[in-house]
This record gives sequence, C-alpha cells and structure tokens, in this order.
Amino acid sequence: MEINVFVEDIVRHLVDNPEELSVTCVEGEKVTVFEIRVNPSDVGKVIGKNGRTIRSLRTLVGAVAARAGIRSMLEIVE
Repeated sequence: MEINVFVEDIVRHLVDNPEELSVTCVEGEKVTVFEIRVNPSDVGKVIGKNGRTIRSLRTLVGAVAARAGIRSMLEIVE
C-alpha cells in the first residue's frame, strides 16, 4: 500500500467532505512531503484539539515511511 493512500484512508474518516480530500506526494532529495488538501471547514478536524490529531497522523506516517526507508513530512495545505 502506498503511503499517500494510507493517509487518504485515515483522513477520509475524519472530515465531513471526503470528496474534497486530496493527498499528494512531493518527492525531494532527502524528504518526501505528503500534502493534505481538505475543505477549509475540515482543517480544524484534521488538526484536532491542540494539534493532537495531526501530531498522531505525522507519527503514523513517519513510522510507515521509515519502514519503507523514506524520510517524510506531513503538511496541511490551505
């Protein structure tokens, strides 16, 4: 399973408008950035209270990416 599909599956369950969700992968020299785009009304749901949800997502993505030998970052693009 690709990491961006993994992220999309998780975030789809968090938002109210899953049809507006997109996860893109931007590969750099050292780091792969996964960009999440959601409806502006869903940004708060993805971030969570005090940033707990996005922190957890970043931990999960980091673990999955490390297992695949990739350094990764997870960003919310507004």
